[in-house]
Amino acid sequence: MTPGPAGSILSVQDVRHAFGARQALRGVSLEVRPGEIYALLGPNGAGKTTLVRTVCGRLKPTSGEVSLAGRDPFSDGEARAALGLVPQALALYPQLTVAENLQTFARLSGVKRRDVPAAVAHAMAVTRTEERTGSLVRLLSGGFQRRVNIAAAILAHPRLLVLDEPTVGVDQPAREAIAEVLRQLRGEGVGILLVTHDLDQAQDLADRVGFLKDGEKVLEGAPGALIAQAFGERMEVEVDVADPTAVHVAALAAEGLAIRAEAGAWTCLSPEGYALAGPLADRLAAKGVTVREIRVRRPSLAHLFARVAEPGLAA
Repeated sequence: MTPGPAGSILSVQDVRHAFGARQALRGVSLEVRPGEIYALLGPNGAGKTTLVRTVCGRLKPTSGEVSLAGRDPFSDGEARAALGLVPQALALYPQLTVAENLQTFARLSGVKRRDVPAAVAHAMAVTRTEERTGSLVRLLSGGFQRRVNIAAAILAHPRLLVLDEPTVGVDQPAREAIAEVLRQLRGEGVGILLVTHDLDQAQDLADRVGFLKDGEKVLEGAPGALIAQAFGERMEVEVDVADPTAVHVAALAAEGLAIRAEAGAWTCLSPEGYALAGPLADRLAAKGVTVREIRVRRPSLAHLFARVAEPGLAA
């Protein structure tokens, strides 16, 4: 099989899909190249699941074209053979060992019997699961189960690996282990489509990100370049305060600070950056606000995501 247009392993061109009157995809185009991690981001209901189903050949789009390794994955089994899918829900047999799971999935993936031992050994080496080869999957930690899930998807050496929320429910060490697996696969030339809400992981791993909103791709590019374009020299200033009263809330708002619910802190973006911290603390103290800590840092993909996802904002 040969790559698609411009050397891409996956090409999605002006794909549209409707479920009755609801337009789930509105002319989405993107490409994933060999040896590239492309993170697909967007709020719930943005169309990510529908797009992944078209990429995997499980859904024929209403219009537009999907090309996987130069072929249509909906109608061509050879195209689907070039793809490995890591679903969000674990697709493993809990009562079997790691090795038994991988041997089973190798045969289901079409790996020839004589090639199964080498395929299993390679998948375990890439995912660093060799030490648990004889362990029952149901007894593994969530992080190890996620890695075995990835191992099952790469047994047939796919050209494109699609992962749906691979770090859901795992701790930080497990997230880092999964990130290392994806870096190794990228180094082996595998194209990776990563669907995730883990924005820190996307920023650290992805060569490019694409934002979906209301079925449309509204932004695409390298994470660092997109962040710089959106925020320039502004820095995030985050203020941690102790139990603000209504008067304190008004004082914080007057300084241009807004509450960020997930962090429980008050934040703003300012070109003054570190120079703002001291004077801001003094002004808030003068108004009776107890400031526990002020942190200054570069804006992240999370800030960009919040901006893109904001109702009424196109990009």
